[in-house]
Amino acid sequence: MNEADQPPGAIALGAYRPGRADVAALFELAAPVTVVQVAMMAMGAIDTIMVGRVSPTALAAVALGNLYFFGMAVFGMGVLFALDPVISQAVGAADRVGIARGVQRGGVLAIGLTLVASLLLVPAGDFLILTRQPAEVVPVAEAYAHGLILGIFPFYGFVVLRQSLQAMTRVRPIIVAVVAANVVNVALNWVLVFGHLGVPALGAEGSAWATSLSRWFMLLMLAAVGWGDLRPALIPLRRDALAIPPLRRILGVGAPIGAQQTLEFGVFGAAGLLMGLLGTVAVASHQVALQLAALTFMIPVGVAQATSVVVGQAVGRSDPAGARRAVGAGLAAATAFMSLTAVMFLTLPGPLARAFSSDAAVVGAAAMLLPIAGVFQVFDGLQVTGAGALRGVGDTRVPMLLNLLGFWIIGLPACWWLGFGTDLGPEGVWWGLALGIGIVALLILARIRRRFGRELRRLVIDEDPA
Repeated sequence: MNEADQPPGAIALGAYRPGRADVAALFELAAPVTVVQVAMMAMGAIDTIMVGRVSPTALAAVALGNLYFFGMAVFGMGVLFALDPVISQAVGAADRVGIARGVQRGGVLAIGLTLVASLLLVPAGDFLILTRQPAEVVPVAEAYAHGLILGIFPFYGFVVLRQSLQAMTRVRPIIVAVVAANVVNVALNWVLVFGHLGVPALGAEGSAWATSLSRWFMLLMLAAVGWGDLRPALIPLRRDALAIPPLRRILGVGAPIGAQQTLEFGVFGAAGLLMGLLGTVAVASHQVALQLAALTFMIPVGVAQATSVVVGQAVGRSDPAGARRAVGAGLAAATAFMSLTAVMFLTLPGPLARAFSSDAAVVGAAAMLLPIAGVFQVFDGLQVTGAGALRGVGDTRVPMLLNLLGFWIIGLPACWWLGFGTDLGPEGVWWGLALGIGIVALLILARIRRRFGRELRRLVIDEDPA
C-alpha cells in the first residue's frame, strides 16, 4: 500500500519522531526566526513599559488602542502568511518563477489590505464608546489608534518580505532590520512620549507615532539589507503577478489563516473589552499580563513559522516522511520551551509584573493573572506550532473552524461566565481563555494526525507550475 492509498491517520506515530538531522534543520531556521519574533514583540513591550511610566490611563489606552489596531489588521497579516506554503514549496521544488510570482503577488495583496485596514481604523473611538470602555481612556486610545494608520503599509510590506525571506531560509537581513528598528523605536518613544529635544510630551499618542515611523524604517531597512536575496524575486516585475485567478487561489489559502488569527486574537481582544467593564486597573493589569504571555508566545510562534517553512520545503521536494519528522521536531521544541516559561510565570508573577508598571494596584492584579498564563503555556505552544505545520501543507480551513469552536463557542462564553457570573472577576476571564486554548490545542493535534496521514502534495497556484 502506497501513501496515497492509506486511510487518514494510518501513519504510525513513530513516523513523526524527528532524527538529529531533522532537529538541526528546524533549529537552524527556528533560532533566527524566533529572535525576529521576540524582537518584533519587544517593540510593543517597549511601548508598554515606557507608557506605563506615564499613568495607568495611558497604559490602558495603549492596551485598547493596540487591541483595536490588531483586531483590524491581523486578518490581513494572516492572509499574507499564505506566502509560507506558496514560496517554501516553490523553494523546495527549485521553482524560481514560482518564488518570484509568490513574492510579487504578496506585494499586490499588501496594497489592497492596507486600504481596507486604514478605513477600519478610523472609527476606533466610536467602537470603544459602543463597547462601554472607561470614558477617560477612550479619547487617548482613539488618538493612539489613529496614529498607527501611518504604519499600516510598512506593517504589511514587512510581512511580505519577511515571509518571503524566511521561506528562502534567509533570515539574517530580517534580524538586522528588526533589531535596528527596536533601537529607533526606543529613541522615538523617548522623544515623543516624554517630550525631549524640544518636542512636546505626547504620551500614549506619541508612542503610536513612534511605532508607525519605526515600521517604515524597518521595511526600508529590510529591503536594503535583503536586496541581494530579494532582487531576483522582485525584478523584473511580472505581469502575471496581477492575474486574478492565482491571486484568488492565494486568498483561498490565506483568508482562512487570516480568519483563524482574527479569531485567536479576537478572543483576547474580547477578553480585554470584558476587562474594560471591570475598570481601568483591570484593563491595565490585563495588558501587563498579556504582554508577558505574548513575549514568551513569540518563541513557539517562531518555531511554528520555521515548522511551516521546513514542512513546505519537504512537500515541495516530494519528501512526505521529512515533512512528518519536521512536525514532530516543531511540537517537541514548543513543548520544551513553554514548559520552562510556565514554571517562571507560576513562581515569579510579582517581579515580572513590576517590570511593566510602577502602579501597585496594577502590579497586584497582574500578579494574580500570570499564574493562569503559566497553566496554559504548553497548550498555547502546541496549538500555534500545530497550526504552522498544517499551514505548511496548505491546510488552513479546518484549523480556522477548530479555532472558532475552541475560542469562541467554548472559551469566550466561559470568560464571561467565570468573570461575571462568579466572584473570580479578572481571574475568571483568564481561566476562560485557558480553557479555550486547551481545547484548540487538542483539536489541532487531532487534525495533524489526520491530515499528515494522507498524501502530501504541492499547492497549485498557477495552472502551469513553470
